[in-house]
Amino acid sequence: MKLKIKNLEAGQLSLYVLIFGSVAIVILSGFILWADLSFKAAIRQTDRLLALEIAESGIEYYRWHLAHVPDDFQDGTGEPGPYEHDFFDKNGNIIGKFTLEITPPSESSGVVIIKSTGTVDVDDSIERIVEARLALSSLAGYAIVSNDSIHIGQGAEVFGPIHSNGGISFNGIAHHIVTSTRETYDDPAHAGVEEYAVHTHINPADPLPPNPLQKRPSVFKAGRDFPVPAVDFDGIARDLSDIKTGAQASGSYFGPSSAEGYRVVLKTNDTFDLYKVNSQIAPPAGCTNDLSESDWGTWSIDSETFLNNYALPSNGLIFFEDNAWIEGEIDGERLTLATGIFPESPGNYKHIIVNNNLTYSNINARDKLGLVTQGNIIIGMESTGDLRIDAAIVAKNGRVGRFYYNPSCSPYHNRQSLTIYGMIATNEKYGFAYTDGTGYQQRSITYDPRLLSDPPPGFPSDAGFYEIISWKELK
Repeated sequence: MKLKIKNLEAGQLSLYVLIFGSVAIVILSGFILWADLSFKAAIRQTDRLLALEIAESGIEYYRWHLAHVPDDFQDGTGEPGPYEHDFFDKNGNIIGKFTLEITPPSESSGVVIIKSTGTVDVDDSIERIVEARLALSSLAGYAIVSNDSIHIGQGAEVFGPIHSNGGISFNGIAHHIVTSTRETYDDPAHAGVEEYAVHTHINPADPLPPNPLQKRPSVFKAGRDFPVPAVDFDGIARDLSDIKTGAQASGSYFGPSSAEGYRVVLKTNDTFDLYKVNSQIAPPAGCTNDLSESDWGTWSIDSETFLNNYALPSNGLIFFEDNAWIEGEIDGERLTLATGIFPESPGNYKHIIVNNNLTYSNINARDKLGLVTQGNIIIGMESTGDLRIDAAIVAKNGRVGRFYYNPSCSPYHNRQSLTIYGMIATNEKYGFAYTDGTGYQQRSITYDPRLLSDPPPGFPSDAGFYEIISWKELK
């Protein structure tokens, strides 16, 4: 009886060993399989990251290519794509490829679209695809950009980047970063002492160098930065000449008026009315050029003659070899209106004047307007009290602003509000108000972010190289 019990216990032990051994084998096999899958997943993830890096390198390669050959959208082949390139490791071994599909800029857009597909040689089932949109760096990247020192006073609120190749005295509210090429400068308003290149006199006024600056978020809401690289204004002459050439070839070109210039009324039916300006309003008695400003006058129309109604040109370029008063509204158009005379001669520059509203029908749609002048962008004496300008405006050699009209110019010495949606580029000091309270009491300048990726046709660039304006992964 005892012997049978012992044999039963031995049999049970063998059964337990067999069961636990089987379970251990299953668990060990599971661990081995898990480890193998994890290892393969890690390798695959590494390869996927490498494929993404290869795809990104394709974008950077073509950005480099465009920096050297900005008009080549066929990868130097003269043939349609796609274009395939080997990718090498540091030892010169081929470890993958990127394939490029390039969409050149269209007549309605200055954006280059590059789609880059990255693959790795060790696993041809892995590919990553990225797409980048590139645009030429442009003056249109700023709400305000100046080649000279500028003063922005109280009552001004700016929504967008501000830059000066000189210094900036800023006493308004800046919602974006404010930058200068200088580190310090002698502010003409406080001559004789060097101040920081971006400073404010809003109480408490910024200290003088070398005392440290405070952040001042109530004035500079996004901060300030200086010194930074300069913005190139020299190339605008070339761009202005190109606008004239394009207008003569397939746009709208108008020579000297043999009078004061032209008035242009833009219309929402894709046309514009053109008038010859015969004479300007004489300044009232006592309304004189107290500040001895160059080109001072009322810049307000007294008499004019209707010439014709014209269709807006398909290439969006209109050039006047004379002064031009511009107003009206556009609906679904991309236009650049420019004035100038060649060869350039100081004292003979042509100007653009905006005295009445110049607006978009669809502020977030296709509507875009550029005003580019050889001389000044002027708001005249008898301008609208509440004036709105929707445009990117450039004064190549002169200034953007309103001349000083003393109280004897009443009731036109005081205007209420000026709203600009777009941007301002000015070679000289700019301004629409004066410290004695004349001019526009409230000024609001809001940057149009669409200008960076898709400026108006022929709009001046500052450096001529392509920048990435958007990036996304497609796969």
